[in-house]
Amino acid sequence: MKRKTTDTDTTKQTHELALTDANFISKTSQGVALVDFWAPWCGPCRTQGAIIEKVAVAMAGKAKVGKCNVDEAPQSAERFGVRSIPTLVVLKAGKEVERFVGVQQEAELILALKKHIK
Repeated sequence: MKRKTTDTDTTKQTHELALTDANFISKTSQGVALVDFWAPWCGPCRTQGAIIEKVAVAMAGKAKVGKCNVDEAPQSAERFGVRSIPTLVVLKAGKEVERFVGVQQEAELILALKKHIK
């Protein structure tokens, strides 16, 4: 008889927002936000994803950190002119204030967010 296996990490809490075309504006229009435009098939995006998780934890309560899958939210990616991934965009009150293309380190992203928080 086969035993059912269960994911033992079901209580893992995420600090990242899952951004879609439907919720992008409402989730990023206030305060400071970092958006990671990514895709699951992108190797560098997976590397960046682990860093984004750390940034989300470090900035919890100070800035929003979200991930936007470009395959599932093409309108949001187009709105920001995303041509390469990962692309990371810092927003303040919904407006772009800074952009990074390619894998970025945790410290650099935290500094970028703190620079725009008042």
